[in-house]
Amino acid sequence: MVVDVLHPNRPNVSKNELRSKLADLYKAHKDSVSVFGFRTQFGGGKSTGFALIYDSHDDLKKFEPHYRKVRYGDATKIEKASRQQRKQRKNKGKEVRGTHGKKVSKDKK
Repeated sequence: MVVDVLHPNRPNVSKNELRSKLADLYKAHKDSVSVFGFRTQFGGGKSTGFALIYDSHDDLKKFEPHYRKVRYGDATKIEKASRQQRKQRKNKGKEVRGTHGKKVSKDKK
């Protein structure tokens, strides 16, 4: 669903607070509510975003993307090297090494 939140005299509303409020309104557990994509309107006072309410916490874990599960503490973040470092490592591995490479370069000359 699309959620419009009116919050005059406040800069914004936390996602955790929104999850609790939506869980109360729709008689669901806080663990089965997912909120994302909130943007505050220019001038403040109103935010619009999206919310998904699942039947159970297991359904949330089954269908939500990994990065949102990390936000809610249901998964751990996968640590990997930066994109540039991965590309550099790939290209270094493509270089010809050893005596065989030297023979190839001599034959071409």
